[in-house]
Amino acid sequence: MSIVAERASISRMTLTKIERGDGGVALGNYAMALYALGLLDPLRELAAPTNDPVGLALEEERLPRRVRLPRR
Repeated sequence: MSIVAERASISRMTLTKIERGDGGVALGNYAMALYALGLLDPLRELAAPTNDPVGLALEEERLPRRVRLPRR
């Protein structure tokens, strides 16, 4: 595991906290560990806007209902 910590540029203690699921570890450290393991693609999918139906519905509510052309 020290090789993974070195490749992720984090300490061995931080990697141990990540393994235990410690909530005090910064998300960037989780991303670096996933990158070192070659597992960054699932994180991209998790953060993809297309996978957030609630967020998409909220965005749709913000869209203008009707667009009026200016009178000439």
